[in-house]
Parts: sequence; C-alpha cells; structure tokens
Amino acid sequence: MAPSISGQTKSSRTTDRLLSDLASYADALFHGAIYEQYAAICYRRNRELGTADVLVVTSRESGRWVVPKGWPIKGKKPYEVAAIEAFEEAGVSGKIKKKPFGYFTYLKQLAEGNRVPCIVQLHLLEVDKTYENFPERGQRRSEWVSFTEAASRVREPELKGLLLAAERKLRRSKGKK
Repeated sequence: MAPSISGQTKSSRTTDRLLSDLASYADALFHGAIYEQYAAICYRRNRELGTADVLVVTSRESGRWVVPKGWPIKGKKPYEVAAIEAFEEAGVSGKIKKKPFGYFTYLKQLAEGNRVPCIVQLHLLEVDKTYENFPERGQRRSEWVSFTEAASRVREPELKGLLLAAERKLRRSKGKK
C-alpha cells in the first residue's frame, strides 16, 4: 500500500516535487540541448574514527546546498574542471579521481530566467589542503558534514543517492590508500 500524502516526510515531498519538475522538461531532456557540468564530491577522511566528512557549499544565486560544480573549460578534462571548481568555490585541493563516480541531472536557472536541463559528471576528490583565500570566498557558505547530512541538504534526488554511495565506497576502502 502506498503511503498517504500526510504520511510522507518533507524530504520525500520535496523529492517528488523536484522529480515532477524535472519530468516537465522531459521533451527538452530527450530532444533539446543538454548542458554539461563537472563537479567534485570533496571529502576528508578521519582515519582514527574510520569515517569521512564531505564538503557542501551554497550556490551563489539561491543559497541552496550543492557540491562544487561548473561549466566545461576549453582545453581542460572533466576531472580537471571539477578540481578547479572545488578550489574556486570552496578553497580546497587534493587528489581527484579521473574516472567519473557518477552523474546526476538537475534544472539550471540561467541569468535570463530560463531553466535548462543539466547533466553533471561527478568526481571524487580527497582533500589534502584548504586555503584561506580563494576566488569565491565570501560569496558562498561551506560546511564539512557527514555524508548523511549532506544528502539531506541537497535537493537533487540523484545527488542524494550518489553522496550515500560515496560514503559506502569510502567505508569499504577505509584501510586502503
């Protein structure tokens, strides 16, 4: 038996609304231009506790929680762009995986007000350095949180799942370096 609307959590209702919103752009997804972006799941390990934290940042426009991401840069590979965005948006650097960890879709609100479908290629970045000064300092908030907390903060359902999958992957490889 399906849960009643009154029994749904706020998070579940938000996910349903976002999926419905994305579905309303199905024609554009299948027949129109799809925009690509590249992103980093920036994490740091606590080897003593056997845990890891992930870095989330706020978007400049809406203030919603996201992972650092950006548009392609001519002459740069996707993982290089993801690393650049991590530095520019969050002031972190480290070892980035060249192979994509996953992909998620969302609707990007452009400056003119148009909404366009974007597919985002995610790369894992193990942070080994943080910087006091970086290009978007003061334009965003950033916080180190648990992967579960990060998944509860981001809006995109696919990104929620990828954050939790990243935590499971890191837990399995906690002793490996």
